[in-house]
Amino acid sequence: MTATQLWLVRHGESTANVIATEAQRAGLEAIAVEHRDADVPLSDAGIQQAEALGSWLAAAESTPQAVWSSPYLRAQQTIAIAIEESGRPLPILVDERLRDRELGILDALTSHGVDVRFPDEAARRRWLGKFYYRPPGGESWTDVVLRVRSFLRDLDSSSDGGPVLIAAHDAVVMVFLYVCLGWSERELLDFASTHTVLNASVTLLSREAGDARWTLDVFSHDDHLEALGAPVTRHGGDSNVQPI
Repeated sequence: MTATQLWLVRHGESTANVIATEAQRAGLEAIAVEHRDADVPLSDAGIQQAEALGSWLAAAESTPQAVWSSPYLRAQQTIAIAIEESGRPLPILVDERLRDRELGILDALTSHGVDVRFPDEAARRRWLGKFYYRPPGGESWTDVVLRVRSFLRDLDSSSDGGPVLIAAHDAVVMVFLYVCLGWSERELLDFASTHTVLNASVTLLSREAGDARWTLDVFSHDDHLEALGAPVTRHGGDSNVQPI
């Protein structure tokens, strides 16, 4: 048996989401984060969103046969709060392949900051395009693709069938779509340029048992947030940043 549904969840709003959005709007060069990327916690709004996600999980018709999370704190907090709120005692499995894309020397810089501090890198990214560009010390989107393909192979070899819940990051959710739906580079970038993975939203992929082909059923579902009065936040993140 293989997984027949993927429930892809983006973490709730993080403190770095808020700071990064404010820095971009203010035209600053750097994002004044207080933690390394792996340790960034949820904001107060993010905690509310995770609680609302728990209400969605409690109302789901089926129970996930496995729950996986990125090792990053904001993802683990989101899914732990949601599971507690749902009343479903599900164990959380952590896999480093679900972590956010690593930005290397460009970490904690705005697009403007990259232009000013690393103009050669900005030019190289424009030339290569953001799908293939790898910042020094960081990862390209194709590196994340390899991680997701590896994760899905292992999932297929160990799954008992049924839905699998995955808590990760906006770029990782987009890459799951790219891999599972067989998109091209252009199809992924066009979709990412017009669609945002909302914080604590749910994206659903499904397939028939034994079928390798996936279908996108729902993208960035957020009704649970509005139903409980939790903030709906649109921090674009890496997947929506256009080439420098």
